[in-house]
Formats: sequence, structure tokens, C-alpha cells
Amino acid sequence: MPYTPSGFFCDRLIRERERRDGEGSLNKPLRFNGQDYNTLRQECIQRKSLFEDDSFPATVESLGFKELGHKSNKVKNIVWKRPKEICENPQFIVGGASRTDICQGDLGDCWLLAAIACLTLNEKLLYRVVPHEQSYSDSYAGIFHFQFWRYGDWVDVVIDDRIPTFNNQLVFTKSAERNEFWSALLEKAYAKLHGSYEALKGGNTTEAMEDFTGGVTEFYEMKEAPKELYKIMKKALERGSLMGCSIDSLVPARFETRTVTGLVKGHAYSVTAVDECKPSQHKDSKVRLVRLRNPWGQVEWNGPWSDNSKEWATLSKADKDKLQHQSAEDGEFWMSFEDFKKNYTKIEICNLTPDALEDDKIHKWTVSVNEGRWVRGCSAGGCRNYPDTFWTNPQYRLRLLEEDDDPEDNEVVCTFVVALMQKNRRKERKMGANLFTIGFAIYEVPKEMHGNKQHMQKDFFLFNASKARCKSYINLREVTQRFRLSPGEYVIVPSTYEPHQEGEFILRVFSEKRNTSEEIENRIEADHPVPAPASAGEESEEDQQFRTIFQEIAGDVSEMEISANELKNVLNRVITKHKDLNTEGFSLESCRSMIALMDVSFMDGTGRLNLQEFRHLWNKIKQWQGIFKHYNADQSGTINSYEMRNAVNDAGFRLNNQLYDIISMRYANESMNIDFDSFISCLVRLEAMFRAFQAFDQDGDGTIRLSVLEWLQLTMYA
Repeated sequence: MPYTPSGFFCDRLIRERERRDGEGSLNKPLRFNGQDYNTLRQECIQRKSLFEDDSFPATVESLGFKELGHKSNKVKNIVWKRPKEICENPQFIVGGASRTDICQGDLGDCWLLAAIACLTLNEKLLYRVVPHEQSYSDSYAGIFHFQFWRYGDWVDVVIDDRIPTFNNQLVFTKSAERNEFWSALLEKAYAKLHGSYEALKGGNTTEAMEDFTGGVTEFYEMKEAPKELYKIMKKALERGSLMGCSIDSLVPARFETRTVTGLVKGHAYSVTAVDECKPSQHKDSKVRLVRLRNPWGQVEWNGPWSDNSKEWATLSKADKDKLQHQSAEDGEFWMSFEDFKKNYTKIEICNLTPDALEDDKIHKWTVSVNEGRWVRGCSAGGCRNYPDTFWTNPQYRLRLLEEDDDPEDNEVVCTFVVALMQKNRRKERKMGANLFTIGFAIYEVPKEMHGNKQHMQKDFFLFNASKARCKSYINLREVTQRFRLSPGEYVIVPSTYEPHQEGEFILRVFSEKRNTSEEIENRIEADHPVPAPASAGEESEEDQQFRTIFQEIAGDVSEMEISANELKNVLNRVITKHKDLNTEGFSLESCRSMIALMDVSFMDGTGRLNLQEFRHLWNKIKQWQGIFKHYNADQSGTINSYEMRNAVNDAGFRLNNQLYDIISMRYANESMNIDFDSFISCLVRLEAMFRAFQAFDQDGDGTIRLSVLEWLQLTMYA
């Protein structure tokens, strides 16, 4: 019978999440670097001193590591100043936050500033990121704070208001109003989140949009847009999603070019509504319309359905009222959906998570979030091009439980978006980290395997094609794609393109209806943790050889026992004759572990083996030797760490990814290979620890309680 202890690591994670009790939500953000804004501010007010942030000091280290590092001439004349040292009457926000408050400085973070500009169009979302109770008048203490979404949690980032200047001018982001500082301070907080200002150089607008909202962004090129794009846009707006579009320009975006139609190339627009109307000349058909906003607050489309176009005369007053039609130079205008597709080249939809939407009237997404990691030599298997290792990647079981309300062509399908995001690569740039090329594939689970939570093995992927996959592997922070599949069970396999690339990730699934996704973790169990008595029968020639060697060392009396050092001599006199194992023999430490395994009373034993215990040990070693030879097909004398997963399974142990990670770290060499001695040592340790756990788990509930003495006895002896 298999013996199963509880998954210690899984239980620990569950307890940790329960302990957090809602921390990381919008209403209870985590304190970045453990800093509490209210406490620190109050301390400064009581001391009558201005806050100085030691965790992001006014030094070169906070500026950068290469172009803005110690060896750069750019930083020599930079002086950190507080706003009251830069101008008279500094203000946090002057006359409301707007896009003119954001002017780029000497840092390539226009992607961030474009996202901040979009944020100013939605005041509710803006003041979640930029808490608006802050000012330079009421109990000013030189301390400010901002909130960002970071890999599944909301975090509150505290900063002081010392800002880099050159000749008394802000070096980085500034406002058109010289005495307004909210955008510069927001940029500083975001730089702190990522380790330095230089870490913000280069990026994608949607990366920041997601960090401001916790949403997930979809991209569509108009020339490749799906046929249901209008419905996608309509549903997105119903869910409170943020939506932007643009027209590609051959010249840099800062040279915004106005066309004869009134549209501007290289410029970002917001989509604020989609709707349908029925003009009088269209008896049986409706016209689909899109409403857009130019953030300039002026310069509008002058084609069909523009503010003063003739098309409005064909509508009833009720339709005009429904569409809120008005003729005003306010930057907002309508155009037909067909003209929209012809004129714009791309559209971005930032779908918001339920915790960012408080309005009960909004049709919210269902979202499930999973955190994981790729570990070199264990679970960093690379893409499908590497079949020997692809199956070792983390796997997530997705259950699509309810079909869409209004499917296309009466299909029974579930619409969902998968988003795979790699973590911390921007922050680790100073250590040489770059973005991995990442992607994912989705496989349908056969009905006979529904409910089976075992990790899918290599053969499954060799004989089953993916049901869906991301369009391409790409070196972006996040890869997202929308899918429409039948209700059922699926497996999502996220991976880097190349194997052996180590990193953390977060996998999110957004769906219109109910879904569940969870990492597939094998149940932790062993088939035979308790040593069985040695079976009687004829001795093989090898057994007779061992008896002879054993008696030479221990003596002729059957009760005689051998020590770990003597065991080493016995085993190595025989094992070194197996040239196919390419081994130098067992180490003394391995032999000590073997004696601990065979010691029936485990912690109260003699530290020696008798002949019967030795014969049972040798039978085990022969069984494990056969497994090793099977996976050592190239006769290199080692098996790689990915093959180790199957070898451990063949030996009767089912483990989860975290334990396989530990085995790779503990027993593999620098090339992620495991030699025979390490292989046997690993299996000896596994069997011994399973047996010890069973001995302590008297009631069989999968949990044990140990005193410090018992814990040390157990771990030191094994």
C-alpha cells in the first residue's frame, strides 16, 4: 500500500495565504520594503523633520547601474532636490491631473508616460495609483506614497520627495506647470519598485497599464483582427476595460501628423463607447458605431458620423439621445465601425480584474491566478521543440465550466484569455538579466483522465497535439491571447522557448464565465517505505560473492555486523566491477545513509548492519541499479536531472515539482547530471525519510509533531 504524507510545501503556502488575510488587495496593499506610509509620516511630523528614504536614497545607486551608473558622466552634475528648493509654492496636483502634466525628460520611459496619460482619463483608477489626500500644505513631511499592482498583489510604495535635478530643472519626468510634481513623484515611486530610474528605460505601454490597474491587455492588429472584434470591444467596455487605439506612423510618435480626415498618426486615442443605430434609409439593418476621444481635447474626425455630418439627420431623436450626440470641439467623436477598421492600425484592450471594479452593474471577468517558476534541470523544459524535456514544465489544469451566453454561430464554447507574465526581469537588469522568450500551449485532457491531478508525462505530449497555443513565443514581459474552446478540462503548459532558463512567472486566466485553474501537483507518496524481510531462496553467484566478502570483514558468526566504512569496502569491491556504471564507488557518507535506512529502530539503532539487513539493502541497490542503467542508455555513467523525475517514479516515489527542484539542487552536478552514487544516495534518503515519517505519524493523518530533539535526531542521523 502506498503511504502518503501531506504536502508540506503546499500546506505551508496555504497557511501563508490564510495568514495574510486579504493583504495584497486594493483595500489592504502590501507595504513595499515593509514601509508604512502613515506611521513614517506621523514620526516625521512629531520629530519636525522631513522624511529621507534610506531604501531608495538620493545617490547614484538609485539613478542606475550603467548609463546612469558611477562611471557615467551623465550623473556627475545631478543634484537631488525637494520641490520647495526648486520653486516657490510647489503643488502636488494643480487643477486636476491631466496629460499635460506629463512631459518626458532625459529617460527613455515614454512607454510609462503614455500609460500615465491614459490613466488621467479615468479619475477613479488614477486616484487608486495616486492617492489624492497628499499635498505640500497640510502637515507636509517630505513623504509621499503610490500604489501599483505587482505580480498578483497591490503594493504601497513610499518615497521621499527628493528628485534628480540639473541646473535646478528636473532631469526626468516633469509637468508643464513648473510647480506641479505628482507625475515626477509617481515616476520616482515606479523607479523604486524596479530598483532604479535606469531600469525603466525601454518598455511597452501595456506593461505600465497593467501595473496601474491589475488588468490584462490584448493586442489586435486591424489587418488581423478576429471577425468578432466589434463584440469583443462591446463586451470589454461593459466590463469596464480600458481601450486605446492608434494609427501607425512612419516617423517617430512625437512628430504627430494630422491627416486630411482630422485623425492624427502616431497618436494614442481612447475608445469610449460602441453602439448601434438604425438610420431611416436602412430599413432592415443597423449601423455599428465607435466613439473615440483625442486626449488633446480637440482635433476630431471629419468623415461620416463626425459631429456635424449629414448622417445624424437620418436618426431619430431617441437614437441621438441614446448616443449622446453633440456638436462640440471637445476631442470626442463618432465614426462607423468600418471606417474605424480602415483608418486605425492597432487596438489595445486592458481588461480589469474584479478587485479593480467595484460597480455591481459591470459585467466582470472571472479570473484565476497561479504563480510558478522554471527551475534549471528540473522544470525548465523549453518549448515543444524539445520533447525530452517539454513535459517537465509546470502544468496547470484548466476547467471551463460554463459556456458563453451569446456564442457565435450557435457554438457551445467558452471564451477566455490566457496571460503568461515573467517576473522581476526588469528589476534584475543590473545583474545582466534580459527578458526570456516565453509562450504557452493548451492541451485537451481525455475524458478518462478528468479529475486525475497527476502531472502529464512525456508520452502524452508525444502522441497528442495541442488544442490551442499562443500565436508565437516572444520576448515580452507578458504574452496574452484570447481563445474559444468547448467546455471541459485542459492543461496549460507555460514555458520559455529554450530549456534550462530559470525564472519566475505568473499565469492568469480571464473568462466571461466560471473557470478554475490550478497547478498539477503529483500526490506525494511512496509505494514501499517499510523494509520488507529478505526473501529466502537460492543465492545467486553475486549473492554468494557478497556473503563471502561480508564474512571476511565481519567474521563467520551470523550475528556479526559491519560499520559504514566496512559497508563501503563490501559494496565497492563488487560495484566497481560494473564498468557500465562508470563509477568510482560509494562514498562513506552514502554508506552511512544506507545504514540509517536499514536500521529498523531508525534513531535508536547501532549504526551497523547484520547480514540479513545487508542482503535486503543489496536487493534494493540492484533494483535501483537496473533503473539507473535504463536511463543511462548512452552509458555516460550519469542520468540528467530531467530523466531523474522518471527514475524516481520508477523507484516507487511520487513527488511534486518543489521536491524535484530540491533533488536537482542537492544531487545534480553543474551540468545538471546525476551519477550513480548520487542517484543511490537520493533514493536511500527518500525511502528513509518516508519511513521515518510513517513511524512518527501514529494516527495516519499525514501530519506529525516533533520536538526539537526529535527533529535533530531525525535529520542528523538520516
